[in-house]
Amino acid sequence: MTAIRTETNPERTDLRRAYEPVIGLEVHCQLNTATKIFCACSTAFGAAPNENVCPVCLGMPGVLPVLNAKVLEYAVKAGLALNCQIAPYSKFDRKQYFYPDLPKNYQISQYDLPIAEHGWLEAPLSDGTSKRIGITRLHMEEDAGKLVHAGSDRLAGSSHSLVDYNRTGVPLCEIVSEPDIRSAEEAAAYAQELRRILRYLGICDGNMQEGSLRCDVNISVRPVGTAKFGTKVEIKNMNSFNAIQRAIEYEIDRQIEALTSGGTIVQETRLWEENSQRTVSMRKKEGSSDYRYFPEPDLGPIVLPAETIAHWRSELPELPAAKRCRYKRDLELNPYESGLLAEERDVATYFETVVAAGADPKQVFNWVMGDITAHLNETRAAITDLPLTPAHLAELLGLIADGTISGKIAKELLPELLTQGGSPEALVKAKNLTVLGGDALQAAIAEVVAAHPREVEQYRAGKNKLFGFFVGQVMKKTQGRAAPQETNDLLRTVLDNP
Repeated sequence: MTAIRTETNPERTDLRRAYEPVIGLEVHCQLNTATKIFCACSTAFGAAPNENVCPVCLGMPGVLPVLNAKVLEYAVKAGLALNCQIAPYSKFDRKQYFYPDLPKNYQISQYDLPIAEHGWLEAPLSDGTSKRIGITRLHMEEDAGKLVHAGSDRLAGSSHSLVDYNRTGVPLCEIVSEPDIRSAEEAAAYAQELRRILRYLGICDGNMQEGSLRCDVNISVRPVGTAKFGTKVEIKNMNSFNAIQRAIEYEIDRQIEALTSGGTIVQETRLWEENSQRTVSMRKKEGSSDYRYFPEPDLGPIVLPAETIAHWRSELPELPAAKRCRYKRDLELNPYESGLLAEERDVATYFETVVAAGADPKQVFNWVMGDITAHLNETRAAITDLPLTPAHLAELLGLIADGTISGKIAKELLPELLTQGGSPEALVKAKNLTVLGGDALQAAIAEVVAAHPREVEQYRAGKNKLFGFFVGQVMKKTQGRAAPQETNDLLRTVLDNP
């Protein structure tokens, strides 16, 4: 969990205690479809400006939208995963507003009859508890284009703006939470868990830097103990979970300071400025009446049979919360270990496959989240492309468990296995790296003891710390092949019995 700043000003801390923030999130997630929501244009990120466009997504006269069936499937699956009620009957609406990145001057969205409503998710918090946060609605809509401001990252200060319509018509799910969130940490935890769920479903990659997951925060403050909400402010332009936390912290302080100094809060949209670490006013906040919604005349209603909803429900994977619970209950992993493993679906699948092959869960966790993850981070590779298969990792851990090789030898073999794969057992035999024991080990220990008479004398005189020195010398002489426990036992016998 990302850390947030700690209040150190006593006066500010007292003011914080007197006020309660009320927070809700609006999350827009781009769906991982190959084509746009109402046309066959590509949704691929990174194309040249205005390359992935056509008369439909540019809103040319006479064109008609056609709903991408995969968008509907993904939206329903997201709603089901978020414990929502799926609407058997829903429709699209036109949301009217005028902005350069919206070529039709309206957005096809959903208003009064969304595809899913009344859900919730459990957001895991850093103290080991969780917070259930309600979800008001989930609806489908098309994305707008992107403005590129020349000479500045904002309209103010730029000499001119360019419009890239590639993103226009990319399918979105907008997920609106209830105002149940009461801190910056809870807000970030909610957004992170939502991202995990969407990635597990395979419907959104959750890349905030590329804009495929965008979070807007609605926030107000009120005196503790009052039921009435304060004036709501919307914050935009946060491209990380850490930024969400910092923006909320800043805005809570700004609103409290305004209220306690006799000022008022204006309902508006504000931008988070990363460089200055503050929110700045962007525009007056619109209400639903300003958008003049009406039913989209070019698209018919959506009627979903119960059988279709049931089929899509049956295709849902085990979700992160269920995995974390199962790892703690069945595999006896602690919350930290369970959380790390369940973060990414492919990592969890790899881990479970190794365990199913007979390896100890704790050992698998240590290897997967240690050396293997470090290798993946260094090479920027995916675990699904790893040459070291789950079966071969289980084989490697089995060789350690039955004493065929030591953990040190296994670590030495790992780089080759990670890059070339293959059977660890065959590699051990080819390199003659089996653990040394019995007569051969006794002979090596005898040679080490004979070569260090001074240290032997010091050890027998009471300098017990020298035992580690002798273990190291035996390992060096056997090139790490000495059986650890047998080495300890034989050494003690030789050293303690002159």
